[in-house]
Amino acid sequence: MEILFCLSIALFAGLLLSRLAKLLKLPAVTAYLVAGVLIGPFCLGAFGVEGLGFISLENAEEYSIISDVALGFIAFSIGNEFRLKELKHIGKQATVIGILQAIFTTLVVDIALIALHFAIPETLPLPAAIILGAVASATAPAATLMVVKQYKAKGPVTSTLLPVVALDDAVGLVLFAISFGIARAIMAGEVSLLSIILEPLLEVILSLALGAIMGIIFTFIERFFHSRSKRLAVSVAFVFLTVAISMISFKIGSVHIAFSSLLSCMMLGTIFCNICDFSAELMDRLDRWTAPIYVLFFVLSGAELNLSVFKDYMVVIIGLVYIIFRCAGKYFGARLSANIVDADSNVKKYLGITLFPQAGVALGMAMKAMTLGSIGIIVSNIVLFSVLIYEIVGPFLTKISLSKAGEIDPESKTSNRIKHHDKTIPTTKI
Repeated sequence: MEILFCLSIALFAGLLLSRLAKLLKLPAVTAYLVAGVLIGPFCLGAFGVEGLGFISLENAEEYSIISDVALGFIAFSIGNEFRLKELKHIGKQATVIGILQAIFTTLVVDIALIALHFAIPETLPLPAAIILGAVASATAPAATLMVVKQYKAKGPVTSTLLPVVALDDAVGLVLFAISFGIARAIMAGEVSLLSIILEPLLEVILSLALGAIMGIIFTFIERFFHSRSKRLAVSVAFVFLTVAISMISFKIGSVHIAFSSLLSCMMLGTIFCNICDFSAELMDRLDRWTAPIYVLFFVLSGAELNLSVFKDYMVVIIGLVYIIFRCAGKYFGARLSANIVDADSNVKKYLGITLFPQAGVALGMAMKAMTLGSIGIIVSNIVLFSVLIYEIVGPFLTKISLSKAGEIDPESKTSNRIKHHDKTIPTTKI
């Protein structure tokens, strides 16, 4: 009974706060995170009434299965963005920018935080610094696309931004899988060429292979069902199954074999959308079905924010360093890569700023890092802190950048409903 009370309150809190966020012109994701804080162990949960909030951090972590499922659907949705027919139209410029700026950002943040680690080794362990560098590469497609659609932005920056955002998170997932494997090896005290290079590389390859195999089987089985409801049920089942299989880990000799659920589900979505002729319609229905799961995921993420950590001013400093150097990495990374491909001058000036927002995928990476114990808690709290800042400031900066680039008509009217190909895009999409 307490479980159902908690989940219903989490949903209601997130939805009610999202109405307030709309009045304040803030992203819904921000509202969900704040709602999680309010019903978490440091606010409503502090009263100790079971069922009326999360009474402890351990209590919030008991619902980790919801986070695992949500991460699977988030990655599956990202994979759906990589349709070969559309990728052919992206062109060299967006592809180069999308990959290079993500790698550049990771390197910049890694260098800054590893240097900070040597100054405060006890507060910022080396594995946490390495993981945060990879997390920094991810952006928030929803916040960026909402601004583009709301203000009907058109021009070189916008046309480059959309494919870059799609590529960005995919590159980020690969970087995270490698960094996570390196961090885990350092924590295990087995720092060797095998643990730092081979095992992370194997994890990426095996995860992509698992996702590809599951995608082929998924598409084959999907064709035996013709009703929309049954096809939707099969889709949900395969995401569940892929997440479950990716949790398996074992050893072959001295080599640790593991999978990344994020990469596996991303490849599942990529294979499915490219070989199934009715994938677009099914993905639209799936997005609507997963809306409550996403709300719960973000609320639970907010509830797991350990506010007591911020009593330590050094943790706040780490968060600020992360934010500053990530912004620098995104801005200069985009500018440098735009120069390499000789992009439009406005793309060089403003694209990097539009990549500041960070939410869904970054939170997913942070939740994955939680499996590392105390290291994961540090990563999670810094990411949650930065997401709150980015989600408030990021969309506003995106709007200013597109306006400066002359791609937003000052006289254009905005709409509360976002249209795309005559269909309403669910605003809950990550």
